[in-house]
Amino acid sequence: MENIPEVPPNSFRVVLNLKEPKPRLDSVLMEALRAQKECLTLRNLSRGEFKELFKKKKIRIKGQSATPSSALAKGLTYVDIHGFTKDSTL
Repeated sequence: MENIPEVPPNSFRVVLNLKEPKPRLDSVLMEALRAQKECLTLRNLSRGEFKELFKKKKIRIKGQSATPSSALAKGLTYVDIHGFTKDSTL
């Protein structure tokens, strides 16, 4: 059984389940945010606002700040976006 990390307080979690490794987090995460329906603020982010989340270190994988060019392995990846919850606003 997989050990699922706890969602940090005041964070929105995106679970990525990849069938193959991906070279960049930003494109995969943006696609996942556009597809989800739990946080409309994140779903409707502009590209500039999305880039700011990385600059401000609000996007984390395993508690570590992620970069847009972070590579993703095949399988499950838990991405937490600090400062957002379901149906939250900026």
